[in-house]
Amino acid sequence: MADVGTKEIQIVVNGLVRRVPAGQTLAQLLVSLEIAGDRVAVELDRKIVRRSEWDGATVGPGATLEIVQFVGGG
Repeated sequence: MADVGTKEIQIVVNGLVRRVPAGQTLAQLLVSLEIAGDRVAVELDRKIVRRSEWDGATVGPGATLEIVQFVGGG
């Protein structure tokens, strides 16, 4: 059986091309990018993805993501 974890796909994150493991969910991708999910909004292929849907949203080849981090201050 082939190891799916070694296959990579190309995606675009905030305008930058990246190669990431195939088959990742949005939640897994955020972890691999070391982005804390508690203060971000994510757009996947021009659609906002609710945090409750991150575990079920698979990131496919050619996906385009915009990840916006909220920063507090005053």
